[in-house]
Amino acid sequence: MLRRVAADIVPGMTINLGIGLPTGVIQYIAPGTCVCLHSENGIVGVAPTPPGDTPDPNLVDAGGAHVSRLQGAAFFDSAVSFAIVRSGRIDLTLLGALEVSGHGDLANWKIPVKFTPGMGGAIELAQKSRRVGVVTSHVDRHGNPKIVSECTLPLTTRGRVSRIYTDMAVFDVTPAGLSLIDIADGVSVRELRSVTGAEFVVSALNPTTFF
Repeated sequence: MLRRVAADIVPGMTINLGIGLPTGVIQYIAPGTCVCLHSENGIVGVAPTPPGDTPDPNLVDAGGAHVSRLQGAAFFDSAVSFAIVRSGRIDLTLLGALEVSGHGDLANWKIPVKFTPGMGGAIELAQKSRRVGVVTSHVDRHGNPKIVSECTLPLTTRGRVSRIYTDMAVFDVTPAGLSLIDIADGVSVRELRSVTGAEFVVSALNPTTFF
């Protein structure tokens, strides 16, 4: 799934990888791809820790994972970090989800009656980034669809998600609803419909992009 997400990253993008599954995308970006990774705890120019290297204990992303830096990377405080976000300089943000609706609403920060430390930067990232992608499992631990017709959990943002990546499929969010653009090898459209809580249409699937 993360490899499929990374395939949509093109040179020149400034990207924020959200806490959770999205942070793993960094491992699948092709070496030498000229992209600028932003972490809201105050880094641009984030890179994965090379295999075999001892991680720098003082260099972590917003989720606490060890990272390294590219030549020319910069460090700054939260005020500057969120000024970058609020000014619309993030081309793509990838966020996890508790629920995402067929018209691009996202709920990813709170389950009622469960403790949460707060909404973090997800609301501003979702509202101010030029494009928003969701990276999530297709169903939750109880087997319930995460893609739904309407979110029931507290919203992070309305109508801002443009693409949804799961371990079973990839959907574009269009004005008319969800459009299936990719499906995992071995998964049928019928099976996908049975675990998706929102209607979708099937676009021309390209077998070379199956994951």
